[in-house]
Amino acid sequence: MLIGEYQHSIDEKGRVIVPAKFREDLGECFYVAKGLDGCLFVFSQSEWKNLEEKIKSTPISKSRGLQRFFFSGALEVQPDKQGRILIPQLLREHANLSREITFVGVSSRVEIWDKSRWEEANKALTEETIAQAMDLLGI
Repeated sequence: MLIGEYQHSIDEKGRVIVPAKFREDLGECFYVAKGLDGCLFVFSQSEWKNLEEKIKSTPISKSRGLQRFFFSGALEVQPDKQGRILIPQLLREHANLSREITFVGVSSRVEIWDKSRWEEANKALTEETIAQAMDLLGI
């Protein structure tokens, strides 16, 4: 399970060190794609295959938008010896990534956020909104 929150910096070439704990869980090769809410999604190979299969099993008339969104900007990455990956400009722009970023483990995937956007997103999560979500789940 991918859990935790880690702060890192992107260098001038667009490289960032993926937290060691996440590298262990994601494997030697994984996928980075556009995410929702202004972040990037990072999937292990098995989770990427699950996503791909779910999208492919849906009629194209209903899934073409998802196909374009997830697959057009996605890339397969393999960290270098220092544990770094290169995040291309297209994906950095999608998530408005500045120098300081936050890696967030959310169970089956990792999200990459611009640090300030992550802080803003967390301000919207009040105890009340969390309690309402827990009620919907029966927790």
